[in-house]
Amino acid sequence: MLSCVRVGPVMSRIEFEEADVPRASIAALAARAALTDEDVAHLRRRVLRFGFVTRAEAEALFEIDGSPAQKPESWTALLVEALTDHLVWQSRPTGVLSPEQADWVLDRAAQVPTLAGLALLVNILVEAHAVPASYLVTVKARAALWPGLDKFLSAA
Repeated sequence: MLSCVRVGPVMSRIEFEEADVPRASIAALAARAALTDEDVAHLRRRVLRFGFVTRAEAEALFEIDGSPAQKPESWTALLVEALTDHLVWQSRPTGVLSPEQADWVLDRAAQVPTLAGLALLVNILVEAHAVPASYLVTVKARAALWPGLDKFLSAA
């Protein structure tokens, strides 16, 4: 006789269906003229509610970051937290950015360079125990392209 053990919360059918189509619903925010702190709080609850970030959600967050929408300061914190978690802590071995992940995040961050995207790249350097050498070189080169970044960082 087999017995089943429930691990973690059971999702309702609606939650499962919502989780299945995250990119379209999240990326729809990119069409707005401006995001509010409330929008970012809603995104935070939606993206992080199951304790992991999917690749589709990560892609959608990059779409929002690259959009012309005005974004509140809370946006950068969400992007950095969610994508660092996705790339550094959800993959095995944890704390290691693989060459494939490095290529993906560098490519996505280069498509529409934003300060939030650069903050993500730097945060990965801070949190990861190991990154490809090429990743470190590329992030340093990109940081050098931001005029006044050294002044901004010294003021922070």
